[in-house]
Amino acid sequence: AYSGPYEMIGIPVSNAGYPVYGLDYRGHGLSDGTRGDYKSRRQMAQDLIDAVDFVKKGLNHKKLILFGHSLGVAAAILALHHKLDDIMGVILFSAARRFRPEVYPSLNFMEKFKILFSAIFTPSKPVINYEREGMRGLDDPLFNFNYSLRFMRLIDTRKMAAPKGMAIPVFMGVGDQDELFEVEAVKELFEEVPGEDKIFHVVKGARHAHFPDGCWKPVIEWLDEHFR
Repeated sequence: AYSGPYEMIGIPVSNAGYPVYGLDYRGHGLSDGTRGDYKSRRQMAQDLIDAVDFVKKGLNHKKLILFGHSLGVAAAILALHHKLDDIMGVILFSAARRFRPEVYPSLNFMEKFKILFSAIFTPSKPVINYEREGMRGLDDPLFNFNYSLRFMRLIDTRKMAAPKGMAIPVFMGVGDQDELFEVEAVKELFEEVPGEDKIFHVVKGARHAHFPDGCWKPVIEWLDEHFR
C-alpha cells in the first residue's frame, strides 16, 4: 500500500510495538484498477475480506484492529459486516453522516447532467472532482481526487452503520479543526455505534488530514489497555 500519507499514525503505532499494514482502495495509491472507481459493493467487500484473511492467516496475526480515516471509515465498516469474528477492535477517525454546510456547493444543471450521463453510459469514468482548501497530495500522482458516481455511492457514510450487536472495543475521533465535519456530527455517528466499550476523542489542533505530533498517544494507550 501507499502508506506515506498515514505515516502520521503508522509510525507512532508501529514504534509502540504494533505491526501496521496499509490498504489502498482499488484504483487508489499503488492498487490496480480504474482510478477512482469500484464496480460494486461486492467487489469492495471481497477486497476487504482478502485483506483481513491475508493479515490473519497469511501473516499469522492473532489480533487484528482496523483503522479507518475519512474514506477509509467506509471500508472499515464494510469489513466489520463481513469479517467481524476476525476483528478485535476498530479505530475510526474523521467521518460523519453530514458535512459542514459550506463544504460542497450546489452543482449546476450541466454538472449534474454530466455526472448522470456518465453514470448511465460510462459508469467507471471518474467525473466527480473533490476539491477543498488545504488539500494535501495535489502534486502526488498516487493521490486521487476524481471519482465515479458509483464509487461515491459506495463510500457514502450517510447510508452505512456498524453491525447490530457489535461488541468489540471502538475508538472514534476527530480533529477540532476538521474542515469537513463538525465535532458534533462525528459524535452523532459515534453514538450510533453499538456496544458499551467505546471512546470518543477530540484531537486539539487537528484538521481533517493534518494531525499534530504526539496526538496519537491516547490511541496507543487505548491499544495497550485492550490488546497488549
